[in-house]
Amino acid sequence: MRSTIWLGFLLTVSRAAAANEITVKNDSLTDFGPAVIVQGFVAGEMAGSWLTSPCDGNLVAVQIFWRSASGTQPFVIGNAINIYRSGVFPVPGDLALSVGGPVMNDNALNEFRYQDENNTLPINVPVTTNETVVVAYEFSEAQQSSDPSVVRDTDGIQPNRNSIYGDNGAGPAWYSSSDLLVLGDWVIRAVVNCQTASSAANVSTSLTSVPGAYVPGGTLQYTITIGNSGPASAPGTTVVDTFSSAFTGITWVCAPSGGASCTTSGSGNIIDTANLPSGSQAVYTVNGTVGANANGTLSNSATAVVHAPVTDPDSTNNTASLDLEPAVSDMIFADGFENSIIVVGTLKPMASRLSSSAK
Repeated sequence: MRSTIWLGFLLTVSRAAAANEITVKNDSLTDFGPAVIVQGFVAGEMAGSWLTSPCDGNLVAVQIFWRSASGTQPFVIGNAINIYRSGVFPVPGDLALSVGGPVMNDNALNEFRYQDENNTLPINVPVTTNETVVVAYEFSEAQQSSDPSVVRDTDGIQPNRNSIYGDNGAGPAWYSSSDLLVLGDWVIRAVVNCQTASSAANVSTSLTSVPGAYVPGGTLQYTITIGNSGPASAPGTTVVDTFSSAFTGITWVCAPSGGASCTTSGSGNIIDTANLPSGSQAVYTVNGTVGANANGTLSNSATAVVHAPVTDPDSTNNTASLDLEPAVSDMIFADGFENSIIVVGTLKPMASRLSSSAK
């Protein structure tokens, strides 16, 4: 059971944000505004805020409001601040970065810009426009009633924007905060630097198949890999593959990595939108059946199209093509030897050959 306390306080931040930085938040908390302290967490549990980037850039800082009823408790060292890629709410996706041992000061909007206590390794998570990331504070110990904790605002909770990792009696799992009776948005924020160094993104396409030669009436699988080697992100990249009429019963799935996103699955021709941060890729696995009457070359091409304001410095690798020939069923006669006539003579015995020589 999580207890709540109503209070008002002054927001403080460790430093002013740069002109090209935008603070991304779900909460409505303002200076001296009312808020609620949410307690009852134990070690390893997390409060997570689902935040959407307004631009292509880099997540460079995290802000978490931390407060006790008195506002005068000693600092607390948490387990971690974890930054995840978006998943399927309330479960985050891949872990992008973890900041271990954050020092939480009471009655302050604690801001973290480095991964280490010596302030030598900056927080830097590439994000794209409209990409959602999850920023979660992980508790290091069970809380007492007087301990400071995370807080929420008081004007209601937005759907699919706040989650909790904990054990609600069925084992550790992610839950929607509202399902656990938390009725406001976490004051957990991110700072995104929207100044990108380049608008050029080198997006490439590769295409392979299994098997390497088709069998009429048999199954065929294509693998289409769309990658972005940067330096900029390529949001809204269009992926197109229009398959041959001889390739039927088509279904496909997309597996993103490195922060990419794409449509999870589909059927028929691919016309999809993939968001590709630098260094990421989206892999489409396509399954279907070759028509029983198929013959000759079976051709396929996949293309990735980058859209403005992003430019692609190398357009020669945006399209990949693959021509498959029918599989040869009998390799013994594959080279045409069946059309040759071989005359085999009968070898005489040695004695007969010697007798003939003497004559």
